Amino acid sequence: MASNEIRFDRQQRDDLGVFEVVPRIDGIPLTELIDTFEIGAGMRPAGDAFGGLIPQHFRFGPMNDHFHGQSTDSTRAKTPVLGCACGDWGCWPLKTRITVTAGLVIWDSFEQPHRTTRDYTTFGPFQFDRHQYDDALRALSVAIGSDIDDARA
Repeated sequence: MASNEIRFDRQQRDDLGVFEVVPRIDGIPLTELIDTFEIGAGMRPAGDAFGGLIPQHFRFGPMNDHFHGQSTDSTRAKTPVLGCACGDWGCWPLKTRITVTAGLVIWDSFEQPHRTTRDYTTFGPFQFDRHQYDDALRALSVAIGSDIDDARA
C-alpha cells in the first residue's frame, strides 16, 4: 500500500468565531474527500455535511493524543476526525479507527455512526508515515498554541 501524506489545517470559522481543524490527505481536505465518496456512492444526504473539529468547543484533550486515537472524547474503538458542518462533532461525525505503529499511522474502518447502514469499506484506508504524521501534528500544536497565546494576550 502506498503511503499518504497528511496535514492538519487550522481554519478560521468566522460564523462561529473559532477555528476548526481539518485533516488534509494528499493535498485534499478530508471534507472534500468524504463528500466526493458519499455523492459517488449515492448516499443521501451527502455533500457539505461535514466540518472540521473545533477544539475550543469540546474536550478532545491534546490534539496529538486525539489524532493518535487516545482522545478523552473518543468513543469505542473509533475517533472522530470530522464533525458536522454546524460545528458539533456529535451531530454528524466521521469516525475512523486509528492504528499507530512504530513506522505507520493507519486510518481505516470509517463510519458515520448515525447512519449505520452506510458502507464506507471502500473509503480509505489511509496509511501515513509515522514521522511525517507526527511532524504534521507538531505543526498543528504550534498553530493552536499560538491561538491560545493570542487569546490570553
